[in-house]
Amino acid sequence: MLKTGDKMPDFEVMDQDGRIVSSKDLIGKKTIIYFYPKDNTSGCTAEACSLRDNYEALIAKGYNVVGVSKDSVSSHKKFQEKYELPFTLLADTSTQMLQTFGAWGEKKMYGKTVMGTIRKTFIFDENGILTEIIEKVDTKNHAAQILG
Repeated sequence: MLKTGDKMPDFEVMDQDGRIVSSKDLIGKKTIIYFYPKDNTSGCTAEACSLRDNYEALIAKGYNVVGVSKDSVSSHKKFQEKYELPFTLLADTSTQMLQTFGAWGEKKMYGKTVMGTIRKTFIFDENGILTEIIEKVDTKNHAAQILG
């Protein structure tokens, strides 16, 4: 389980364009890595659009934004295009990255316990050191939670 002060875990995952993105590519900029359950669902769309609508403010504060779910590269591409998302979406189809970050586990859905993505956001500094974890994500106002 990651905690503040930890180094960004190593990963290599494909983005919405089929390019490999690794943790090493993100060092040098403050980075927001947000994990969400599924493209094109109401909560996940609200969260992505909150980040999109406040993207300029996030960039102005020096942030790089990266969304991660277990959806496919093609699903991410369609989601990105449909909502004009200006940031990278990573397709962690194996759930390895989700598990490493502690964003995969048991959750309740319709009264049943299932394994799935746990919505969480991790904020890293320029050196790849974890400075904040947002466990209770307000999907409609997620950018405001980050910008404080």
